Amino acid sequence: MKKAGAYLNQKEIAQKILKDNGGIAKTADFAAAGIKKYDVAGLCKKGFLERIRRGVYQLPGNDQITEEQLLRELLPQGIVCVESALFHYGYSDFLPRVWSVAVPRTASRAVGNIGEFPIRAYYIQKEYFPIGKTVENFNGVMLPVYDRERTVCDCFKYRTKLDNETFNKALNAYVADGQKNLANLSQYARKMKLYPKVMNVMEVLLGG
Repeated sequence: MKKAGAYLNQKEIAQKILKDNGGIAKTADFAAAGIKKYDVAGLCKKGFLERIRRGVYQLPGNDQITEEQLLRELLPQGIVCVESALFHYGYSDFLPRVWSVAVPRTASRAVGNIGEFPIRAYYIQKEYFPIGKTVENFNGVMLPVYDRERTVCDCFKYRTKLDNETFNKALNAYVADGQKNLANLSQYARKMKLYPKVMNVMEVLLGG
């Protein structure tokens, strides 16, 4: 049976871990600090921790945890992509109901373990996964996201998953974007074997 002092010490450690992790921590974070699974369960039972979902915890009564923070903790290897990236860059007016996230093809178990979090996973081939990866601010949380050019390439790659309005608006918005980088677009399109499709359409939109 655990002594009260032991729980208090673990409470302090757990609070520091949560503070260092932006208010959210996983079972693995506690384990790295020497707090075992059954101790985490004990801290929850004592009211020192609150379980958000399987393997993810916060301090009791903390209602400020956002989806962005959860995504960062639940799927750190993921990269925001396609519909979610289009909305982030202002290339789409429709706020997606779920997060579109690119993950390696080997990450199916990790995706399955995040429970009811609203996510649409895009499983990406290893050689294409890092192309265009950057980091951007999502409501105060820094998340990996594909840049503008990779997002445009993905519009062509996943053309059948996008309706015509979303596809056309995205391309026209990119053409009008002062931050576009056509050299990168060409480079990414070649690497992803999309060059003819991408450039034929872009040449028309750019006026030849």
